[in-house]
Amino acid sequence: MRVALLSDLHGNSIALDAVLRDAADQGGADEFCVLGDLVAHGPDPVGVLERIVELPGVRFVRGNTDRYVVTGDRPPPSVEDAKHDPKLVDVIVQIANGFSWTRGVVAQAGWFEWLVELPFEQRLALPDGTRILGVHASPVGDDRGLNAHATDEELAERLQGCSADVVFAGHTHTPFDRVVGDIRVVNLGSVSMPKGEDRRATYTILEARSDGYELHHRRVEYDLGAVVKAMEASTYPMPEWVASHFD
Repeated sequence: MRVALLSDLHGNSIALDAVLRDAADQGGADEFCVLGDLVAHGPDPVGVLERIVELPGVRFVRGNTDRYVVTGDRPPPSVEDAKHDPKLVDVIVQIANGFSWTRGVVAQAGWFEWLVELPFEQRLALPDGTRILGVHASPVGDDRGLNAHATDEELAERLQGCSADVVFAGHTHTPFDRVVGDIRVVNLGSVSMPKGEDRRATYTILEARSDGYELHHRRVEYDLGAVVKAMEASTYPMPEWVASHFD
């Protein structure tokens, strides 16, 4: 049993295609698990959705930006923050415009209700009995992440009561693999909008057998410049901000 786990696609079909090619080169996957932040902040949200729904045995969860697209919720800063710092008004407007653009594109293509129905988590039992939990950020919220720099105590607080042996997440765009108490915590990093000096896409292949499992953490190069050009060619309202994540 082979499961490919990926997160934070952010409407970037160029990066997604590179990851899917790499997964095929590694022997393919029987199942895929895609852990949220599927469409926002990229030039091709519909292309991403069209690709991932065709993957074998695919499971999905909702990311915080998926929630922002469908509900109208927004990340910080808030309107209240802007009352104390008027310079934040322009930031709030740009954020609102970006999510509104994505919502419009997704809705026009008929994907809005599909996004609405995304679940918060996915659970899977491996052949050896290992309990897998897949979430976007952490078991306690889709915007409360499992951070690579957090202490074991901080991570344990967000894992408490999760009823899993291995927890997979994304959200922070920084991959790591740690054991906290009895729980293995794996942050998949991100397919798109990578953080840090290494700008390659990251994802993980889980290979499970009746006597145990192995994880293979993958980094995949793709054409960052092509993503920037796609952003510039799109009607996305703040392409410069998105492009800054690929320079």
